[in-house]
Amino acid sequence: MSGADWPRVSLLVPAYNHERFVVRCLDSVLHEPYPAKELVIVDDGSDDATAARIGQWVRRHGGDLPVVFRSRPNRGVAATLNELASLASGDYLRLGASDDYFLPGGLHAQVRYLMAHPHKSAVIGDCVVVDRDGRRLYDSGMRDLHGADKRCYASDEGIRRAVISRWAIGGPVALLRRNTPAQLAGWREELRIDDWDFFLRLVARDALGFIDLPVCAYRVHESNLSRSRRRSQRIANLAESQQIAQRRLELFDGGDRTLLRAQCHYIAAKIAFLQRRPLRLGARLLAWLALRAASRLHARPLRLSAEKT
Repeated sequence: MSGADWPRVSLLVPAYNHERFVVRCLDSVLHEPYPAKELVIVDDGSDDATAARIGQWVRRHGGDLPVVFRSRPNRGVAATLNELASLASGDYLRLGASDDYFLPGGLHAQVRYLMAHPHKSAVIGDCVVVDRDGRRLYDSGMRDLHGADKRCYASDEGIRRAVISRWAIGGPVALLRRNTPAQLAGWREELRIDDWDFFLRLVARDALGFIDLPVCAYRVHESNLSRSRRRSQRIANLAESQQIAQRRLELFDGGDRTLLRAQCHYIAAKIAFLQRRPLRLGARLLAWLALRAASRLHARPLRLSAEKT
């Protein structure tokens, strides 16, 4: 296809307190060779120089590609993602983060996938992992950072079970169709860690695809929300994840629902460990193991039935 034939992609970047990293992120948008793109960025009330750095970059490069930039008081990442989606004009939405950066070629591959799979609402790729100074730590965030078996992502059933039981979607690796957030009622703004909830809703519809290609660099540093070392914050994050799992049980049936119930107990076991409650920890682990075994029994007939057809 010529440049004019490619569908337009809006690269969405929520920015917050990343003055050291944000210019690298924006430069990666500029250097991405995909021809039909726009940058949409919202500074979510940063109290450092992030907004100023973005403004300087836009003044330098605003003529090189379409840019929409907003800065406002802090409302949280989920509200910012909803706002970014509302400001976008593209046929596809590429999720970003102001401390990470995009890798060249990822957009072409992801757009090709969604064009070839009209029943999919979104597609994810892998990421490389870098430290705060940009030094590469891992070639595969899914495999090396999260310990995932990427072969699981070769089927809808595998993707469902992987997203339910082992969160390995690290960094901004998703491309969505323009109407996907509206179909899923957007990101839930009351949540601090909203990504697992969003992807559970996607896989419940078998609407998520995967390409085994690194599409971004995920930066590991001390400010990552999910990597907090404070025990109270880790417990709060886990408690929210448990609530998400319980709320989303109704979206699944059979072995998938049983697996999500197992995950509720596994998260509760982590909370019990942090709270130093060994009896509760043991009970939750036993329930987790029993339900995981039951989920496999539920899943086997489904796979055999699919093979016969």
